[in-house]
Amino acid sequence: MEKLPTTLYRTDQVREFDRCAIQDLSIPGIDLMSRAGYAVFQRLRMQWPHTQSMVVFCGSGNNAGDGYIIAHLALEAGLNVFVYSLANLEKITGDALLAYHRYRRAKGVVLPFQGEPLNEIDVVVDALLGSGLDRPVTGLYALAIKVINQSSTRVIAVDNPSGLNTNTGAVMGCAIKADTTVTFIALKQGLFTGQAADYCGEVVYASLGVPEVLFQGVLPTAVRVIKAAFLPRERCSHKGHFGHVLIIGGDLGYSGAARLAGEAALRIGAGLVSIATRVEHAGLMNINRPELMCHGVSHAEHLVELLDKATVVVIGPGLGQSPWAKDLFSQALATKKPLIVDADGLNLLAQFPRTNSEWILTPHPGEAARLLKISTATIQDDRFAAVLELQAKYQGVVVLKGAGTLICSDDECAVSVSGNPGMASGGMGDVLSGVIAGLVAQGLSLKEAAQQGAYGHGRAADLAAEQQGERGLLASDLMPYLQQWVN
Repeated sequence: MEKLPTTLYRTDQVREFDRCAIQDLSIPGIDLMSRAGYAVFQRLRMQWPHTQSMVVFCGSGNNAGDGYIIAHLALEAGLNVFVYSLANLEKITGDALLAYHRYRRAKGVVLPFQGEPLNEIDVVVDALLGSGLDRPVTGLYALAIKVINQSSTRVIAVDNPSGLNTNTGAVMGCAIKADTTVTFIALKQGLFTGQAADYCGEVVYASLGVPEVLFQGVLPTAVRVIKAAFLPRERCSHKGHFGHVLIIGGDLGYSGAARLAGEAALRIGAGLVSIATRVEHAGLMNINRPELMCHGVSHAEHLVELLDKATVVVIGPGLGQSPWAKDLFSQALATKKPLIVDADGLNLLAQFPRTNSEWILTPHPGEAARLLKISTATIQDDRFAAVLELQAKYQGVVVLKGAGTLICSDDECAVSVSGNPGMASGGMGDVLSGVIAGLVAQGLSLKEAAQQGAYGHGRAADLAAEQQGERGLLASDLMPYLQQWVN
């Protein structure tokens, strides 16, 4: 299959590309459909070469037409194949009808689906519902999705898993859980964030031979983050060249959060890291990491000298919401230095909203909900809309954490798909804030640091999970892999 593009689009944009390919570039629709079916079938054969039997679930639209092409190719290859049709066959029109008749002329079998379990089938092809779905899946289609998901059969989805909203990544009532999704012409943004991570499986791409001229003048709605090249350091470098990160946080009982952020900033390459924290544990915080400079701070005025020396400031890890925390929060936000606001810094910001073009906010969905004064479910229903609203309201750069982390600046929305479920443990967000700060300290712009920080943080977790497994992964386990990734 082809390399995944970095550009992402909304469903209506991809639909317009399809229309332009047919009408403006004179590519017959049945040709595009045939190329789509061929791409899926070739991927199926490559991924599961010993497949002998398969069933194709078809609806009534162009997605179903792709399914009939796939079934026809399977017949020609000598596989045992049949189609379950969930639609009234009289409603199939256009190119999908042509594909249906080709399959039937080849003596292909089409059966009505009545909810029977899938037995002795090697692969299921999901060609039920396309990307135009705009309401929850119900009825026979919901039953088919339930039967497919309950089986142990491998599943390949045509263009998108049926039931998944390709704009938002949200499930529309229910959706197919695919092992692989083969998507066409352009990547749809909803395949890379939110619940999509549990439903798409591996996303692979087929351009269908559509020329690049089709995309000229059309702005993508988002981009995928890939690793940037970090230039080698000059031999005469010293610590002053790579910035000074100041971490503010670590209330009583929460010193670990600031400690994790500090070490992460060091491991990603910051020249110096200071931590401003409670006097009671400042002297103990760097016992096993002496490179951290830890300062006991009782009052906000004690921050002034530390803020003057800093290149970039992180406010929030383990900060709490006590009078001490609010005092330090106000002092930190008065600085003109770049800021990374995380954890309780975000909770305080929700109580005392303001804007700043020189900060990076790093909320998880719950914190994002408090910042926008809506429910967490509403955030997750449309993560793209949420991150755009957050950036518009608070300015700067916003990193909406989660599966398919979104990074939104005033000129671009990006998606990072690195990371794994092992990151669902305490302290991971503190590490991320330290990583981003360390990159800002080394000279990356706020947008670059947020994008690369989110990607590198997830990639370090992936490297750690490869060695140790996901369950039981600790935030501190990422430290050596952060160093490995940045190098």
